[in-house]
Amino acid sequence: MARRPIAAAAAAVLFVEAVGIVFVHWILAKVVSGQSMSLAGLDPDVMSTSTYLMGGGFGLYLVACGVLLLRAALSDRPPGRVGRILLIACAVVHGVLGALCVGLVGWVAFVVLMASFGLIVLSVIAYGKREEPEGLTGPVDAPPAGPPENGTPAPA
Repeated sequence: MARRPIAAAAAAVLFVEAVGIVFVHWILAKVVSGQSMSLAGLDPDVMSTSTYLMGGGFGLYLVACGVLLLRAALSDRPPGRVGRILLIACAVVHGVLGALCVGLVGWVAFVVLMASFGLIVLSVIAYGKREEPEGLTGPVDAPPAGPPENGTPAPA
C-alpha cells in the first residue's frame, strides 16, 4: 500500500501551509497596526498582537500535525491516540476552511484546501487502527453456531 508516500506528501503540504498561515497573519497584523483603528472599542495594539499570536499558534499546530505525519511516513507506524485526534481535528479545520473559502477567496483556494484535506484523511485512514501483538486478538473458543452435530434438532 502507498501509505508512506501519502503521509510524506501530507506532511510536506502541512509544512507549506504553516509557512503560508504565519505569513498571512503577519501581513494582517501589520495592516491592523498600521491603520490604528479600533473595532468595537478594542485596542488596535491588542488586535495586532493577538493576530501575531494566532498566526504563530496555528502555524505551530500545522507543523505539529506535519511532524506526526512525517514520523508515521518514516517509521511506517500509525500515530497514537492523541496524534490521530490532532490529525482528525486538522482535517475538520481544513474542511470548514474549504467551505468558507469558496465564497470568500474562490475555487482555487477551495481545491487546494480539499486536496490537503484529502491527503490528511487518506493518511489517517491508511494507517487504520494500531495492530495488536499476536495472542491478544483472535477467535474466542466458543461452540459453533448451528444445530448440534448428533442430528437431534435444536430446542425451539
